Amino acid sequence: MAQFSMPALPPLGVVPDTMVAQVVRAQRFGDPAAAFAVEEVPVPPLGDDDVLVAVMAAGVNYNNVWAARGIPVDVIAQRRRAGEPYDFHIGGSDASGIVHAVGADVTTVRVGDEVIVHPGYWDPADPWIIRGGDPMIAPSARIWGYDTNFGSFAQFARVQSHQVLPKAPRLSWAQAAAPTLVGTTAYRMLFGWPGNETRRDDVVLVWGGSGGLGGQAIQLARHVGAIPVAVVSDEARGKYCVDLGAAGWIDRTAFSHWGVPPHWEDAAGQKAWTAQARAFGKAIWDALGEKRNPAVVFEHPGEATVPTSIFVCEAGGMVVICAGTSGYSATVDLRYHWTRQKRLQGSHGTNDAQAVAYNDLVRDGAIDPCLGQVVDFPDVGRVHAEMAAGTLPPGNTVVRVNAPADA
Repeated sequence: MAQFSMPALPPLGVVPDTMVAQVVRAQRFGDPAAAFAVEEVPVPPLGDDDVLVAVMAAGVNYNNVWAARGIPVDVIAQRRRAGEPYDFHIGGSDASGIVHAVGADVTTVRVGDEVIVHPGYWDPADPWIIRGGDPMIAPSARIWGYDTNFGSFAQFARVQSHQVLPKAPRLSWAQAAAPTLVGTTAYRMLFGWPGNETRRDDVVLVWGGSGGLGGQAIQLARHVGAIPVAVVSDEARGKYCVDLGAAGWIDRTAFSHWGVPPHWEDAAGQKAWTAQARAFGKAIWDALGEKRNPAVVFEHPGEATVPTSIFVCEAGGMVVICAGTSGYSATVDLRYHWTRQKRLQGSHGTNDAQAVAYNDLVRDGAIDPCLGQVVDFPDVGRVHAEMAAGTLPPGNTVVRVNAPADA
């Protein structure tokens, strides 16, 4: 295969007809390593409130594993049913870059600004939003670069102006592209649900602590004086989490009760499952050095872990979940849920206020982007396949797009 070379960008303000992108098409759905292909596609037209960003670097997130598989949603077909003419998907929900062009009504950014992009996307005219509702719960809410097209795995990305935030000058392009989707998602999960906001001295159990989401959750919890405990798959990842601020870590491979528990009428099966769940709860105490249960459980595996999360969460506490990477058919034992008045809270994306608050922490140096590795543009499919297999290194993986190798 010939060595890939990204075409040079045109001068600022000059918008070409076409661009190079990593493209998913329905006929390639399946293994992410084969689903993505480099193609030349049209540069998208800009609406009056849109911004065209010349992408320097792009973050890798699990949502485009799903897009590449066409599961649980065929995002291409979904958009075609809504009237979009394009028969392809350009993913990527994290970006750092330079404002290349703006729509007629954009006043918040200027051509040439160095920016990052947050992934919350919605219709400002949505009646829910006009009535004062959280935009990310509105019927029109989407995740940019997953539900929407023209994400960051391309020379240019099209975004709404409210998504564009200032890049921290101290960060490289790759560092700046690394954390925003996972960081803003974690911020909303930990601080976005009144009555169960993470507070000083709260114990916070963080599943997948060494991953992109987990690394941000650990830092955000520690920033407000909470006590994070990470769940990981080996000692090296556990030590990584401690370096980020975790009080301790638990090796999930030491337990065997993952998945849907036995039915409550299966007394022997329930007894065995409960013994394992109690042992996991004791592992939390051992990691803490005291007998305290988590006030907040930071969830995203879903099917494999939600039953245990509900079991170990303290009375009145919250299990907050943003994904289902191990599956979607999670079972909740309502005996522990209603009598101990626990909360199972779904959380998705970010609104503008949460994105700004998170980005301010990054700009101030309070939160590390946790850049794990930087790969070249042709490697988009490979690293999504490795993400699906759980073999990426700790931290966030970033794809170099237009940025030079040393930036």
